[in-house]
Amino acid sequence: MAARARSGSLAPGAVVGDGRYRLLAQFGFDERADAHLWRARDGQLRRDVALTLLVGDPADAEAARLARRTLERAAHAAKFSHSGVARVLDVLNLGNGISSSEGLLGIVVADWTKGTDLVDLVADKPIEPGAAARMVRALADAVEQAHHTGLVLGLDHPQRLRLTPDGSLRLAFPGPLPEATLRDDVKAIGAVLYLLLTGRWALPGGPPAVPTAPHAPDGRLVPPRSLQPRVPVELSSLAVRTISDGDQGGIRTTAAIVRMLDDFTDAEERTQLIRQVGGEEAEEDDGIWTTKKPVKDAKRRRKLALGVTVLVVGAVGILAWLGMLMISFFQDNPSATGPTVNVAAPSSTTQPPASDGNSNPPPAQPSTGQPVKPETVGVYNPEGNGDGPARAKYVLDGKPETAWRTDEYKKQFPALKPGVGLIATFDKPVKISQVKVKGENPGTKVEIRVADEKNPKLTETRVAGGADLSGPSTDITLQQPAEGRYIIVWITQLSADGDKFSSQIADLEFIAAP
Repeated sequence: MAARARSGSLAPGAVVGDGRYRLLAQFGFDERADAHLWRARDGQLRRDVALTLLVGDPADAEAARLARRTLERAAHAAKFSHSGVARVLDVLNLGNGISSSEGLLGIVVADWTKGTDLVDLVADKPIEPGAAARMVRALADAVEQAHHTGLVLGLDHPQRLRLTPDGSLRLAFPGPLPEATLRDDVKAIGAVLYLLLTGRWALPGGPPAVPTAPHAPDGRLVPPRSLQPRVPVELSSLAVRTISDGDQGGIRTTAAIVRMLDDFTDAEERTQLIRQVGGEEAEEDDGIWTTKKPVKDAKRRRKLALGVTVLVVGAVGILAWLGMLMISFFQDNPSATGPTVNVAAPSSTTQPPASDGNSNPPPAQPSTGQPVKPETVGVYNPEGNGDGPARAKYVLDGKPETAWRTDEYKKQFPALKPGVGLIATFDKPVKISQVKVKGENPGTKVEIRVADEKNPKLTETRVAGGADLSGPSTDITLQQPAEGRYIIVWITQLSADGDKFSSQIADLEFIAAP
């Protein structure tokens, strides 16, 4: 009871860890280990972190032992690196970063994960099955790699997970329970998939705000498809067989889960392609297959009839014109009407190509549009505050001696994050055909992306082109003109200098489509 009383002092603005971390907001509570999940501010490094606070009475020997086991497991996880797991920065215990007056048995400090709470994600309605499979895929891969090294991640509580800006689930609050096993991690993946598909949690110890998954009278877990008929049989079976033991069980390894998720997403992509090729009616139907009769739409029939009529009239006109050409070519009577065609000379309306001394004329040069200048340029980094935001303005000043630079990294993208870039904002949507990137960046790879919103997720942007930067200036010509109000120059690979990686951009120029 004393430990519970001291946990009441955990409120926004309080400091823990010998005054280093100031609590900002609580994001969950895992009552199985009396673990409080907080977002906090590191006063020394001036950055946000995720704290797993193990509350308890230091005089309780059993509670102290269990907390030490959790901290040991978290310390081992600090050596594990994967995008699906927040990096453990520090592990604090009594006498080492925690004073006895704080009412804490331990603290696990991890990188703060930007994004959305998993519980908030499903609060309104379940997730579309294809999106759910893609979200779980990165999490399953993280568990698979961790298990190869003997690590238990401990992701069997929904409030420990967050959805990142790129659409993947991530263990944001590491700190596995003392008795957690590899099997518990596998069952957690099935429970997370079940939660996304139904909005219900299928394992013990979930948060009170999330409804519990129902069970049949015989004790079996009710399949997601019985609660949400739109859930495909494959995903419904995968969730149940991963969670359950005994007759309903059968999937006990993450390798099998990853393989089944990949098979499902591949099949879904093929289905989506078929629906796109099928046209407008296929897009309006949410089912994978349909037997309904075509919609009797009078407006659509009128449009179709008009289109066919235009095609017929055009075809008749072309045939008539070709007939007149043939008559004028073969007819000897000088009084015959029709256009005169001289097959030995070019038409008077066509200019002959300039000769370059070779047998073949030079290719026609494409016309170019005019440069368009954005209102502003800022740093685009969906996973953080961005690199050098104060220098982003230099890419519009036209001065080669000023430049925007990325941070200096010790690992190449995407080891630490998928990339970083600049986002140009225009006063209205523009159609871009080319982007000129100036700056010495050997080895740098960039993509040109288009967005319709000011602060888009990476998955909400469209790739319009890309290139490897070479020389002092690189012209990136888009295959098709891209239209949007926000144009992103996204760096996916940095220039290497020994064991350091960084890139810079001196100037950007956007060319409108002609």
